[in-house]
Amino acid sequence: MSHYSVAEAKNNLPKLLDRMLAGEEVVITRRGKPIARLAPETAPEPGFPLDLEWLDANRVTPAKGPIDTAAVVAEMRRGYRY
Repeated sequence: MSHYSVAEAKNNLPKLLDRMLAGEEVVITRRGKPIARLAPETAPEPGFPLDLEWLDANRVTPAKGPIDTAAVVAEMRRGYRY
């Protein structure tokens, strides 16, 4: 891990980025105290975990036959105050 002041980091940013991409951790300091840490961006894992139990418990069955959308909207709005 290497430490650089803000001024050094400003003057050597391409070099610091190369070091970071090579796997080295780069810390930027102000008055000797760490204020930032450069690390390579990690790619997120593809996809996301599925909660199959939740999906099973919340399964929705499609309506059968024709649907009167005006009646559905009226039912949804019934009791709703603007």
